[in-house]
Formats: sequence, C-alpha cells, structure tokens
Amino acid sequence: MLLLDRLPERPGTGVCVVRTVDALGRVVATDIPATESLPAFPRSTMDGYSVRASDTFGASDGLPAWFTLVGEVPMGRGPEVSLGVGEAAAAYTGGMLAGNADAVVMVEYTQTIDDRTIEVMRPVAPGENVAQPGEDVRAHETVLSVGHVVRPQDIGGLLALGMESVEVARRPRVGILSMGDEVIPPSSTPGPGQVRDVNTYTVAGQVTAAGGTAVPLGLVGDDYEEQLVAARRGLARSDMLVLSAGSSVSARDRTVDIVAELGEPGPLVHGLALRPGKPAIVGLCDGKPVIGLPGNPVSAMVVSSLLVRPAVYRLMGCVHPPPPTDRAAILAQDIPSVPGREDYVPVRLADNGNGAVNAHPVWGKSGFIFTLVRADGLVKVPADAGGIYAGEPVQVREL
Repeated sequence: MLLLDRLPERPGTGVCVVRTVDALGRVVATDIPATESLPAFPRSTMDGYSVRASDTFGASDGLPAWFTLVGEVPMGRGPEVSLGVGEAAAAYTGGMLAGNADAVVMVEYTQTIDDRTIEVMRPVAPGENVAQPGEDVRAHETVLSVGHVVRPQDIGGLLALGMESVEVARRPRVGILSMGDEVIPPSSTPGPGQVRDVNTYTVAGQVTAAGGTAVPLGLVGDDYEEQLVAARRGLARSDMLVLSAGSSVSARDRTVDIVAELGEPGPLVHGLALRPGKPAIVGLCDGKPVIGLPGNPVSAMVVSSLLVRPAVYRLMGCVHPPPPTDRAAILAQDIPSVPGREDYVPVRLADNGNGAVNAHPVWGKSGFIFTLVRADGLVKVPADAGGIYAGEPVQVREL
C-alpha cells in the first residue's frame, strides 16, 4: 500500500519492556536470541528403559535380548546409575537417561521376567526415542524476529528459556476525531436530523484489536477552523490520526483540505475503487498516517479494517500482520457488482445441513450499523469480477 511503503519497518512508536506473560499480541521490537539450548540434556521421549543401543542389536520376538535392571532415573533428577553391558534402567517421558545410555526402548517392546530382569523384543538405534540437547532450539539462535506478533506458544517458548520479560513496540496512539453537525454523543437524545456517534467507538474497537491504543478526540461540527484546530491537536497527541467526516459532500471535501494542512506530504490518495468506502482519504503528515473515513458506519468499518488496521501494525514495526480470519462458505444468493471496483458485502453464516456453511448476504445501506451487527463477516467481490453467483465458493472475512 502506498502509505505503508512510506512508514519505517522498525517500530516507529518506541520500545518498552513488558512481562513475558503479558506480551500476548504485542509486536517484538528486537530480534530475540535463545539464551540457552533446549533440551539442556538428553531426554527420553517415551516411557521405557534406558539402554546402550548396541546391546539390543539382533533382538526379536523369537530371540529377545535379556537385560538386568539396575535402577531408574526419577523425574526431575539426574542419573545416579550408569549402565554396563546388558544393563537397563527405567526411564520416563521427559526425564534423563541413565549414565552411558544412548537410547530408550519403549515399554511396549519389553516384557518383565522378574523384578531384576526384562526382555527386549526389538532393537533400537543410537539416539532412538531420545530428544538430544539443542534439538528444540540452540543457544544464540534467533527465536523471535523483530516485527513478530507474540502468540501463546511464543510466550511458552520464552518462558522455557527463562526469559521473563521481552522488548516490544509501544502501542501506537491512534486519535479518532468524528466530525459533522449532525453527530452527537451516544448519551444524548437525537433531535431532528441528528445521529449518535458510532464511528468513534467501532474504529476504537478495531484499533484496540490490532494492538493500538485508541484516543477518542471528541466531536466537532462542520466549522472548518474548529475542525482544523481539533485535528492538529489530535495529531500532536497521537502517532496516527483517523478523521471520521460528516455525511455531507462539503464536509468530506474540507477533510481533504484539513489533511493538506496537517503536514507534508499531506493527502496521498483521495477516493478508492471500493464499495462501501469510495470517498476515503489516505494521508501522511510529517511522518504520521492520517486516514479519512466516510461518515457512514458500514463504510467506516470496512475502510478502517483495510487501512487503519495494517497501519497500526506497521507503526509497531510489523511488516506482515496476522491475516484476518477467513472462513470458507458457499454463497446462498447472487451478489451483483460493477467491474473496476472491489465490493465488500456483509454476510450471515449458517450451516446448510450438508457439512458446509452458506453465506447469506445481508443487504442494507452503508449508513445502517445493524447491517454489520446482523452479519458474521464480509465477502469481497474482486475488482475484475462482475459479481458472484449463488452456489460459488467464497472466503468470508470474519468480523
């Protein structure tokens, strides 16, 4: 995207240190090397017996090898026994091997003769059923790279290395300013021609889900000077600014002027081959992204998911953000479109009873927020398609 290409690939919001247990969803700020090797010692991967592999060569069901039990290696302790020729020691999954052992025989391939003797019915190779030191990760190997979004398994891996804190990108502050004479706070009762502010809070939710910190900047009417003052103040407080314009053409036009006055280079794009969301604005003002959203709630959410979300990740140094969750479905009704633009159509998902899922379009105007409330996701109609026919497979971007 034109905007992302102009943003740095390293965190542009600064770096902070957080507890590893609190790092879920945060973006790694520097390459993280392993502080030690894992496993740190040879570990059994099965319940069975530590043996010297060469003592099992030739063993079979018809001619088993006999071993003398000389003890065990309890879990969480080092070995206190060493093996000689024809000797074995009990081993447990995750535990250490006896001294001189180089393999583990699975208990399923043994038979107990008495409390001092077992039979081994299959040979094992050196290293069989043993996790070797460094086989999982080697000391100094990069385990997480800069820009990586921390997942639950990453937390487990870092803690396995004893790393109780991690350097991550600071959460970008995203200022959200809603504009328009007709927009009032949700706590107010609308008068004639007025609507409650929706976009501040839906966009704030998307920013939070992407790992940013939403900074609601309040409401401002269609007075240009007031809008400009509020936008400048908001941009100064934020790493990124989102402007939700009023629904009138004049208000949208003035939003472009505002972006042009906020800093260089100003607007990069005004208008997208997209429905809903055609009048969107993409800008960069003195190194900070500025996104102008249409006033209609559906349009604002669609554009925000396409533009604001990836910009939030890039500000944290994440070049490849986690892809949105897609779900395969069968379209239940034709979706008409016009070649040359991308259409995003809300759909409701329902099991069709045959082991598949149907996607039912939820028709509604872009000003109707409950079009999205009733939907489970969005179906994209590509710009080079004239629509999608019922019965065709589609990918649904879950909301």
